[in-house]
Amino acid sequence: MKRHLISAADLTRDDAVLILDTAEEMARVADRPIKKLPTLRGRTVVNLFFEDSTRTRISFEAAAKRLSADVINFSAKGSSVSKGESLKDTALTLEAMGADAVVIRHGASGAPYRLATSGWIDGAVVNAGDGTHEHPTQALLDAFTMRRRLVGADAGIGRGLDGRRITIVGDILHSRVARSNVLLLGTLGAQVTLVAPPTLVPIGVENWPCEVSYDLDDVLPKSDAVMMLRVQRERMNAAFFPTEREYSRRYGLDGDRMARMPEHAIVMHPGPMNRGMEITAQVADSDRCTAVEQVANGVSTRMAVLYLLLGGNEPAVSPTHARPSPATTLDRGAARPPLDSEENK
Repeated sequence: MKRHLISAADLTRDDAVLILDTAEEMARVADRPIKKLPTLRGRTVVNLFFEDSTRTRISFEAAAKRLSADVINFSAKGSSVSKGESLKDTALTLEAMGADAVVIRHGASGAPYRLATSGWIDGAVVNAGDGTHEHPTQALLDAFTMRRRLVGADAGIGRGLDGRRITIVGDILHSRVARSNVLLLGTLGAQVTLVAPPTLVPIGVENWPCEVSYDLDDVLPKSDAVMMLRVQRERMNAAFFPTEREYSRRYGLDGDRMARMPEHAIVMHPGPMNRGMEITAQVADSDRCTAVEQVANGVSTRMAVLYLLLGGNEPAVSPTHARPSPATTLDRGAARPPLDSEENK
């Protein structure tokens, strides 16, 4: 693991599998009566959100608190940012407060990279979504959900998504989720196909590690997972399709289209949903839709990311209380005890 998580492209296959395996162990913690580990006790995680968010902010907050970290939530609205304070001055303020990690969501593409490389802060930086660029932890939780559903929780340990066919449908042009998923799923060995109106396909997509189709009905029978993306009206500045009804007719997922998918195939959505537009209520509420499951998996995955960036790279939850040997630990520094060891309590 590198010091920061800015892009899904930063992750090697080993990095990605390590995060997914660690998230699997973190998910088991959620089944305990007390859903808390002491591993990041004394560390401070700042959620620095310049854009409105519900799922992502609460997910990171829950993840940090379950690891016993202190959490500071920063919202641009009502803060000094609304009075004209720059990103640099905000970062210097957080550094003065002793932030060990900053989770940043920003409307400008590249803001997390600027924060990570500027020298303004010493802590780890995690990209929680920047403009229309990337959202790497969303891609990780999506991959975690796919691996659990398509491979199995235990059978998937140490494995990627080799040979799986993933279809991503909708507003590719404005979607940071799509960009991160294309990069990460390709790293994990999956075959990705993007489906969208020509007006919502980015320039240069031919250089992405994926295929592009404009016919959803042709792709569905060959898909192991179909990810429906929200039409991001707030980012649109032109008429990208004639009407919502036209978009829904050609690129929306309804019960008839879901019936054409293989029996084992799943339907995914990063949320929030526009029910009746990109997905119908029948599909959203079906057993094949993993939208709610993705939210739960997001906490486990973000726990894994924070642990690996701030805690160490040993097995997250050890069946014994023995300290791992320096020869087997992957930590950059001295060996650290497992998360649930007596030394950490």
